[in-house]
Amino acid sequence: MATVPTQIPIDETWLRRFGAADRPSVRLVCLPHAGGAATTFFPLQRALPPSVDFVAVQYPGRHERRQEQPLSDIHALADRVAEVLRPLTDLPLVLFGHSMGAVVGFETAARLEKDGANAPAGLVASGRHSPATPRAENVHLRDDDGLIAEITALSGTDPQVLADPDMRAMILPALRADYTAVENYRYDESFVLRCPVSVFTGSADPRVSAQEAAAWESLTTGAFRVERFAGGHFYLDGAEPAVAAALMRDVRAFTSAGTAPAH
Repeated sequence: MATVPTQIPIDETWLRRFGAADRPSVRLVCLPHAGGAATTFFPLQRALPPSVDFVAVQYPGRHERRQEQPLSDIHALADRVAEVLRPLTDLPLVLFGHSMGAVVGFETAARLEKDGANAPAGLVASGRHSPATPRAENVHLRDDDGLIAEITALSGTDPQVLADPDMRAMILPALRADYTAVENYRYDESFVLRCPVSVFTGSADPRVSAQEAAAWESLTTGAFRVERFAGGHFYLDGAEPAVAAALMRDVRAFTSAGTAPAH
């Protein structure tokens, strides 16, 4: 029977593990979409090999942190995530963020690179237009029904959950804070990453055009590539094996030669 080495402790307020890795060689840190939680990534974790120490970020204001005030500023979120990742220096870090999580991942990577503490091996930005291509968005200013209509259109939440008044009341504060954070975010054009960046996007995602996905390239001096998957904004749902395979191709490239693989 294989032995499982002791893994470095993590900040269990902000970070979640869904099991122990077996002799891990890399740490994959996953950052959820607006309104999402760490458990969003549980199906993806199950599709990854045991050599990956899989860690998901739990933002305040949801699940067991629902009594906490959600943060409504991307920079504040990235400050806190970078803080809890800095001590995790035993393995290379790869950041994977979906939608709002892609922006939090970019800003977290920027902080880690700036201060030299555990700079990431690479960033995978999923389901989000490049910060270099801002657009005017005002979902966070809509009433509750308008906010629910937006996430319903993106198919990001179980309709049964949205139909339950108690569940709606539980998720709306964090959801509104997340939309406020990502829609008011502006990229500091004076900074670009050194680490490689890959972009994953759904072929029918109404929120990310091919041009907006490609525009992430201007945010790094490292290697860059785009991979498209069949599906919409939440293309990951049901496609976890394919996404995991693509992630592992990038992880191997990021942690060996420091370059992204070819298409």
